[in-house]
Amino acid sequence: MQTIGAAKFKEQCLALLDHLGPEGLVVTKHGRPVACVLPYERRFESLIGSLRHKIEIRGDIVSTGVHWNADAEP
Repeated sequence: MQTIGAAKFKEQCLALLDHLGPEGLVVTKHGRPVACVLPYERRFESLIGSLRHKIEIRGDIVSTGVHWNADAEP
């Protein structure tokens, strides 16, 4: 786990949060750990069905629109 001093964390807080790795970050003060910053666990179950009634399907979404005959000779 990466460590960083409290003063440097204060200066670069937003940038550090943008690039926070899965292992997190330990904030130290005078060489002693005082805080541990961990990424928030994201739950993707809430995304299932989130676009319902927001997307309109037009036409056949299974077909490419190209008609071909697999039995035809080249």
